[in-house]
Amino acid sequence: MKKKGASEPSKNFALEKENFKLMVIGCVIILIGYLLMAGGKSPDPNVFNEKEIFSFRRITLAPIVVLAGYVFVLYAIMKKPKQKAEN
Repeated sequence: MKKKGASEPSKNFALEKENFKLMVIGCVIILIGYLLMAGGKSPDPNVFNEKEIFSFRRITLAPIVVLAGYVFVLYAIMKKPKQKAEN
């Protein structure tokens, strides 16, 4: 009979598998937000197209998506795992 002691590592992690899945989803949301901010390059460096750079997508939508992603990751970290029924 084995005793649970120092030789066996404890499997009590602070975060469960569900938390890590939610964090990955949040990171994907953040990545999408940063991709929405990208672009705006002009083929001619002498021409400045302010409608391209200061568009709704880059100035308003992308920061909201990034912020939502960070809030989602924070939720994923803070979410408590469901209690398992012990017999």
